[in-house]
Formats: sequence, structure tokens, C-alpha cells
Amino acid sequence: MNGLPSLNGLRAFEAAARHLSFTRAAAELNVTQTAISHQIRRLEAQLGLRLFLRKNRSLRLTREAQDYLPAVRAAFEDLRLATDRMLKGGRDQLLIVSTMASLAAKWLLPRLAAFQEQHPSIEVRISSSSHLVDFRREEVDLAIRYGRGSWPGLSAHWLMAEDIFPVCSPALLKGPKPLRRPQDLVNHTLIHGSLSREDWQVWLTAAGLPKALALRPGLSFDLSLMALQAAIDGLGVALGRSAFVEGDIAAGRLVVPFEMKLPAEAGYYVVAPEETADTPKIALFRDWLIANAAARPVP
Repeated sequence: MNGLPSLNGLRAFEAAARHLSFTRAAAELNVTQTAISHQIRRLEAQLGLRLFLRKNRSLRLTREAQDYLPAVRAAFEDLRLATDRMLKGGRDQLLIVSTMASLAAKWLLPRLAAFQEQHPSIEVRISSSSHLVDFRREEVDLAIRYGRGSWPGLSAHWLMAEDIFPVCSPALLKGPKPLRRPQDLVNHTLIHGSLSREDWQVWLTAAGLPKALALRPGLSFDLSLMALQAAIDGLGVALGRSAFVEGDIAAGRLVVPFEMKLPAEAGYYVVAPEETADTPKIALFRDWLIANAAARPVP
């Protein structure tokens, strides 16, 4: 075969492979099922191999089709993103930043107004997510990541470290079961957020307490933001990261009941693709983030 196969055939193949149904592929592409069948047969003829197998009225991909599908899907996604970027235009003054929801709410957003005042021509758009953003497929300019600073193809700049330590409402310090020393945790509910129970176990062990305390029934949330709010509301003791709790501590909503803190094994980095990391808007925001992190108060 010379050149590329039929674009219509590739679209039919991708849709049919995703649905494993010619009927549903036809509905999605607004054509008849017969048209899908013809396009698939033509594509198979161009490629010189079969893509689908029919068995017991069901549709299955051949081994060759399974290998081919990811590249076809990626090509259509790249076309979609390129078209979207071209049609939107005006991206020079739009900066899309990806970070975790809890870090955005507790650390970044309270500081963001200052950046907007200094640079009103740049529109900052925050995209919160817990997954590692794929810069090639997602429309994101830079991200704040937690880790050890090594991601292939990305430029990573150190932002800040953090400590891990228990936090609670001031009311728990003088309630019916006062919280004055780590041993008093046996009388209180432990709150678990995105920090795992293993982190509580490490802290308890370092404090000379049985790590089995972390395995007792408690309160669990999928976001650190929610776990910290539960601690503010007096529902128990949460394990906080310094970047997440410094504002609530400064405002008196949370207190640090014990002196012992554990340094986290990793830290936060500002990352961007190597080829775009030094574009003016990205470098400007990165340097602003780093300067703000350097000025952080110690909880």
C-alpha cells in the first residue's frame, strides 16, 4: 500500500473498535451500518489484513487490530487537539495550570490574586486533578507535581518541601478528653484523607505508639481538603501536610498539638514540557510560584 489508508475507513475502524459494534459506530458517525461495513472492508483490503472477527453474533478485534488501534486513536486525538487549539486562538495570554485540588484550594488560590494584580494581561486557569497530566494530550501549560523531580521529557523546578504532622481543632485541646500528648490519640478519631493509613502508621511509630492505632475505624476521605475540614469541625485528628494547613493554622482554625513532625520523602515541583518551559508566560508564573514558596511561614 502506498501512502495512508482511507481516513473514513480509519474513523469507522476506531469507532467500531471502541464500541465493538458496527451499529453503534454507525449511529455515532451518523451513517448507515452498511456504510460502516463497506468502509471497514475497504480498509482491510488496503491494509491486506483482517481487523474484526465475528463470533456468536459478537464482534472481536484481531491481534493486528489490537496493536493498530492505540496509534489510530492517538492520531485522531492529536488532530482534535490541534484543531481545537487553532480554532480557539488567543492562547498567548491564557495559562492553564494543573495541580491537586487540595493544594490549589489551601495554598495556591489564596495567593493567586496577587499574581493577577501584577500581571492582569495573563488569564490563569486552574485545572485540578489527581492524575499525572499528559502534556502531549491535555491542554495544560504547566503543573505542580509531588514527587522526586525526575520525569522524562519535562523540565522540573523545585518548589517546596513539607512536613507531615497531626492537626486538630483548638477545641480538642481542652475538651472532655484533652489532647496534650501523642498517647492521648487513643481517645480520639483519626481522620484519613489522601494521605494513606501507612503515613499515620509511620508517624505513630516515630512517636512511640503502636501503629495499629491507624487501623481502627475512623473517618476517611478521598481528598485532603475534606479531611482537613473534618478536623476543623472537631470531628477528629487529621494528618496534615504543611503546605495544606499553614493558612488554617495562621487563622486559628487548626492547631498543631504535638511538636514531632516528619519530613516527607518527596516534595513539590513546577513542571512543564522541556520545549515550552521557558516561554515567557510559563517562566513568569513558575518564578512567581517559587518566590511565594520561599516566603512561606513555618507552621
